[in-house]
Amino acid sequence: MHVTATGPVVWIDGRLVAPEEATVSVYDHGLLYGDGVFEGIRVYGGRIFKMASHLDRLWGSCEAIRLTPALSRSELEVALKSAVAASGLKDGYIRLVLTRGKGTLGLNPHHCPRSGTIIIVDRIHLYPKEMYENGMPIIVAKRPRIPAACLDPAIKSLNYLNNILAKVEAIDAGVHEAIMLNTDGLVAECTGDNIFVVKGGHISTPPVTAGILRGVTRRFVIDTLAPSIGCKVAEQKMKVEDLFAADEVFLTGTAAEVIGVSTIDGRAIGSGGVGPVTKRLETAFHSIVRNDAPED
Repeated sequence: MHVTATGPVVWIDGRLVAPEEATVSVYDHGLLYGDGVFEGIRVYGGRIFKMASHLDRLWGSCEAIRLTPALSRSELEVALKSAVAASGLKDGYIRLVLTRGKGTLGLNPHHCPRSGTIIIVDRIHLYPKEMYENGMPIIVAKRPRIPAACLDPAIKSLNYLNNILAKVEAIDAGVHEAIMLNTDGLVAECTGDNIFVVKGGHISTPPVTAGILRGVTRRFVIDTLAPSIGCKVAEQKMKVEDLFAADEVFLTGTAAEVIGVSTIDGRAIGSGGVGPVTKRLETAFHSIVRNDAPED
């Protein structure tokens, strides 16, 4: 592939191609059955943010679904960096996808001799800029999160239909995001983001046992951002009522970064804007990733 300008590229099974030239077999089990795993990863200043953490989670997802990556971890790191370099993007987004690979029309994954590897490097703008300044309205979805006993949300699989149907509820309500409860009626996460609550200066977030994805940005907030502004984060079960009673609510995610919530189901949270703790966390986040984004 010859890159003539800064822009999206796709690395697919060892070949760099333009997005319009990227193809997979119609017999790939990732397409047929959602059989595969993925990671969304940010690039800041040409550095792959938290690459090691994302690959740790990817390998955990692979082990959980018994998928053997076609590349070793070191080979995948090289492929990621080469795709970013080929794109010319200093700030961008990586979608790393491992599929079960080409197989048969039956479910048996052992009929797929080799897994597929796809690396998309592009830009992403998940939410409007003004929502980061003024806060984002969201809703509580009626559709619950799939129980972990059925499909563990900690596995970042290609099967996102549960999230998509909750996202449709948000779109129908005229907002961008929806909170998903678990089957016990407790707060789990949003369709694509983790959720945090600020009350009396204290920050809390649902535990992984609530049925959530172990978000890389979520962990970055807990381990790095919150301590950097003198706060600790408690992992605790929470009800919807806890969200309504909060001083602040904010969401985190690789694509979303850190964004404050203004209303839930039309009810103002705190001042109805972005609270002071959320603002400090946003500032700390951008200061760290813009100056020297950690790749560990």
